[in-house]
Amino acid sequence: MSNAPNDLAADFPDKRDRIHQLKTSDNRFARLYDEYNELNRTIHRVETRVEPQTDEAEEELKRRRLQIKDEIMAMLDRPGG
Repeated sequence: MSNAPNDLAADFPDKRDRIHQLKTSDNRFARLYDEYNELNRTIHRVETRVEPQTDEAEEELKRRRLQIKDEIMAMLDRPGG
C-alpha cells in the first residue's frame, strides 16, 4: 500500500521537461497523463480505504495504471523531442 499517489514527474525526474513538452503539444499524451493521474488518485483512495473496492477491482485499476504508464514511457522515450 502506498501512502501517496504516484507522480510521473517523481517517477521520472530526468524526464520532467519532456513530460511538460508532451503535455502541451500531444493531445494523446495529455489524455493518458490525465487518466494516469486520475487512476492514481482512485487507487490511493482505495488503498487508504476511503473508497473500498474488491481486491479484483483494485487489481484491475492497478493493471490499467501500469498499461498507461508503459504507454507514457514509450512516448517519453520516442525520438523527436
